[in-house]
Amino acid sequence: YACLKLASVSLPGGVKSVGQSAFQDCAKLTAVEIPEGVTSIGYRAFYGCSGLTSVTIPEGVTSIGSSAFSGCRSLTSVTIPEGVTSIDYYTFEDCSSLTSVTIPESVTSIGNSAFSGCSGLTSVTILEGVTSIGNQAFYGCSSLTSVTIPEGVTSIGDSAFWGCSGMTSVTIPDSVTSIDGGAFSGCSSLTGVTIPGGVTSIGGSVFYGCSSL
Repeated sequence: YACLKLASVSLPGGVKSVGQSAFQDCAKLTAVEIPEGVTSIGYRAFYGCSGLTSVTIPEGVTSIGSSAFSGCRSLTSVTIPEGVTSIDYYTFEDCSSLTSVTIPESVTSIGNSAFSGCSGLTSVTILEGVTSIGNQAFYGCSSLTSVTIPEGVTSIGDSAFWGCSGMTSVTIPDSVTSIDGGAFSGCSSLTGVTIPGGVTSIGGSVFYGCSSL
């Protein structure tokens, strides 16, 4: 925690978990390779590692804790392995250099603010398996141009895509039953959207500020 001069770290084989706040605020840490055998990455494990440019998450990891990589502003890419079951809240919050991400089929939920403030994110692939998209999940992802929400998702959380001002299209599947307040507020480039027949509730200000709609 807060080893301000730590520039690199090599974790040996045999490590099973990276604990809570293990490398939090190690601002000069640029790269870390997490070895095979690790199954969990704890809460805030790499929080505030603002110099981190790359991270390898091995197959076998099933749990990535909340805020694990929050504030890693130099991180440009990350691979989430098959086997991870949820993207917890704030996991990649304010990773402003992250450009693309693929969420595997094993993931069932994208937590609140999971990618909030990822202003450089241009592409996100959400594979089938996800059933819920949390509040503010992609809040302020202003470079995101389009998103396809997969069949199986039943709810789109409050302000989930708020301020995604570059987004021109969105696909909402028939499985969605609720779109919460402010979900697409401020999506000023969005030109059209089809709301499927299974939707029973649409929250307040869902399309507020969608000036191109």
